[in-house]
Amino acid sequence: MRNLKILVLGCGGQVGWELRHRLACMGEVIGVDFPKVDFSNADSIRKTVREVAPAVMVNAAAYTAVDKAESETELAMAINGTAPGVLAEEAKRLGCVLVHYSTDYVFDGTKLGPYVETDAPHPLNVYGRSKLAGDEAIEAVGGNYLILRTSWVYGARGNNFLLTMLRLAKEKTELRIVDDQIGSPTTSECIAQATADILAQVLAPVGGGLHGRSGIYNLTCTGETSWFGFAKEFLNERSGSATPKLIPIPTSEFPRPAKRPANSRLLCRRVEETFGVRMPDWKVALALVLETLRERSSLT
Repeated sequence: MRNLKILVLGCGGQVGWELRHRLACMGEVIGVDFPKVDFSNADSIRKTVREVAPAVMVNAAAYTAVDKAESETELAMAINGTAPGVLAEEAKRLGCVLVHYSTDYVFDGTKLGPYVETDAPHPLNVYGRSKLAGDEAIEAVGGNYLILRTSWVYGARGNNFLLTMLRLAKEKTELRIVDDQIGSPTTSECIAQATADILAQVLAPVGGGLHGRSGIYNLTCTGETSWFGFAKEFLNERSGSATPKLIPIPTSEFPRPAKRPANSRLLCRRVEETFGVRMPDWKVALALVLETLRERSSLT
């Protein structure tokens, strides 16, 4: 397994950065990102894959500007919708495993309970439609693939809700936060670790391979909260600084270009039953991220 080549696309992003560290013991990790590879250009993607000729590809590259996607539809569709299909074609040609990340935004959030992998998608925005197109493109090609569907991703680095709120908490005395959207905050670290755990099984010399296990798997931390509840949890953990007044508001009071699903909960039973992977409670995962930030002296 030492000579195994693992290509991580989007290695500079939240999940991609963590993947480079979690997969390092499994083989030679080759990380690529824009502008070395243009994820909106099929030829650029094919050239990169063929130069590396990996045994595993993990696609952490994505167009994630949800609101901006409403006005950059073609770019979002190229990166999120077309590129995964190109990767699937290259993976099938090479006979390698493809891991790709999807999103809760493929659903409209009207279901009363958590979504399962077989629920019919109905995205509310361009971002969700582009990600669904990517999922469908991979499924159409087939081969050895895993689509890991996650939600509310954040971590100790990059651009995310946690870091934005921590910054605003230092600047403002009052924060108005949406309280009627429910989901499971999921750390990039947990996603990367779960990916590594799954790949360790798939690549095992004995009993390895996917063998009919290709498909979509929900992958989020357990438990649920609102954006308001999430912010309240970590802002109350700050020490040495005054906490701004937190005001829960409905989505209607915070209009944005892209509509968001009210229910982003995903049931992760399938990944647990198939690969034995169980994600931690979102509060446990959050505590680990806050610990990392404290060590970096980024949290006071």
